[in-house]
Amino acid sequence: MRTRAQRALPRRAYGFRILGMGLAALPLIVVMHELQAAWPAWAWMVLTCLLWPHIAYARARLSRDPFLSELRNFVVDSAIAGSWVPILHFNLLPSAVLLSVVTADKINTGVRRLWLYSLPGMGLALLGMALLTGFAYQPATSMFVVLSCLPIMIIHTLAVSASSYRLVRRVQTQNVRLEELSRIDALSGLYARGHWEGLATVALRRHGLSAEAEMMVIDVDRFKEINDRHGHAIGDDVLRGIAEVIRRNTPIGSHAGRIGGDEFAVVLPGSAGDAEQAAERILDAVRGLTFANAGELRCSVSIGISAKPSPDTDLRGWIESADRALYRAKQAGRDRAVVA
Repeated sequence: MRTRAQRALPRRAYGFRILGMGLAALPLIVVMHELQAAWPAWAWMVLTCLLWPHIAYARARLSRDPFLSELRNFVVDSAIAGSWVPILHFNLLPSAVLLSVVTADKINTGVRRLWLYSLPGMGLALLGMALLTGFAYQPATSMFVVLSCLPIMIIHTLAVSASSYRLVRRVQTQNVRLEELSRIDALSGLYARGHWEGLATVALRRHGLSAEAEMMVIDVDRFKEINDRHGHAIGDDVLRGIAEVIRRNTPIGSHAGRIGGDEFAVVLPGSAGDAEQAAERILDAVRGLTFANAGELRCSVSIGISAKPSPDTDLRGWIESADRALYRAKQAGRDRAVVA
């Protein structure tokens, strides 16, 4: 199965091939005029510079595997460039430009070693055409030829650079999105467990530097019964609703994450008293939640709050301390907060 980028390669290459071949025609015309080339050379210029881009695109589009067909087109591009060097009598600048541009095009595709695979075809075409032309050799480049090479050197280079820039920006955007997906739990919108643990560890270290922080572990009461009675879709609505309550009722600087199926954890700045006030706000708000597709459903949560850990306590110990307080809240009848 080809990737989206691979399937798009023929169309992307089509525009650059038209541009590159069209600009390459300028120095070819000037050199052939200086050499007073015969009509076969002019016919070859029309075929390769004006018709070949469209033929190549049609071949790729009509192929069962457009990507593989386009790779073959790139190899043909190199062979065409190689064939032109003897026709130009090895005129130094246009020959170097043609060979460099077609080689750079292979590299810009991102296909590993494509440029290497293209070299044999380029070399064979160069040798074959040199045999036909008798190895005619006039490497000197006139000022008119130099000027005719400038468009392909400048315009084509800028066009390829702009395309590469857009590709890099697209990759950067995708990387940002992937990072966001790894940080955020898709269902709740809170931090995913891995990212939350990193933030909690930082908060724990800050506490070791005398910055106050409290741990709050929140569990949905009788969540399995909610799923069994109302279905998993409603269960997801409950989790989303509670996550929003947590987000709105914890102070600035808090780090809230979903650490299990129906379990959330929050690291809050401040004292145990601040955490208890936040817990009461959460309890009240959860009691008031309603759900459009389950009008009679009411839910509650139990909360365990861990007081300041000792200096040698790690994150796991901090969470376990809050878990013990949560267990006591469950044992005491649920729908309440207990401080460890």
